[in-house]
Amino acid sequence: MCGRIALYSEPRRIARMMEAGIIDGEFEGWRPSWNLGPTRRILGVSSSAEGERTLSSYRWGLVPGWAKDPAAIKSTFNARAETLATKPMFRNAFKQSRILVPVDAFYEWKAGTPRQPHAFQRADGEPIVFAGLRARWRGPDDAVLRTATIITTEAGPDMEGIHNRQPVVLERESWDHWLDPEATDRDELESMLHPPAGGTLQHHPVIRDVGNVRNDGAYLLEPIG
Repeated sequence: MCGRIALYSEPRRIARMMEAGIIDGEFEGWRPSWNLGPTRRILGVSSSAEGERTLSSYRWGLVPGWAKDPAAIKSTFNARAETLATKPMFRNAFKQSRILVPVDAFYEWKAGTPRQPHAFQRADGEPIVFAGLRARWRGPDDAVLRTATIITTEAGPDMEGIHNRQPVVLERESWDHWLDPEATDRDELESMLHPPAGGTLQHHPVIRDVGNVRNDGAYLLEPIG
């Protein structure tokens, strides 16, 4: 699973890296964070039919358009790759609302007493780009809530000994196809949802303060021990 991320790169830097546009005023008041949890605002890149990418903010935790009350939708911050095409919560988004979710790092806990958090980052120093899905929920006052989820799969070699699942990491050469609204072949899309090659990510143990979302700051990413 993936339930905690660090996002401290400025949105404009992310937009340049991912060749995406930004809507005026979208990120006014944006603040970096080293400890974002579900229901907080994360970033996502979508694509138009013409291939134009846009970087937007999303509430972390997908709420499908048919939901009556967003508060009643629980634990949708992750979506299992194995059931995207069949689970009603995610199947429509999988067909037509795929996004890229950039983060600077994510945290996972190694089993033990107590559990030990580890921070994962790309070995090349670039932001990590996850496979994600988005949805729009319209309230009774016509206010629109943009929401997103991060797709997870079985753990790869970089996660060995820490957890049995991890987010799907997409490399640059696969971004266009994942975002393409014309790409609808289920088998082809599902074949993209695998763990990254060994050596893509590196990790180190970090302070247990990251377990509480009220704690924030760059110190959370510093290696310990």
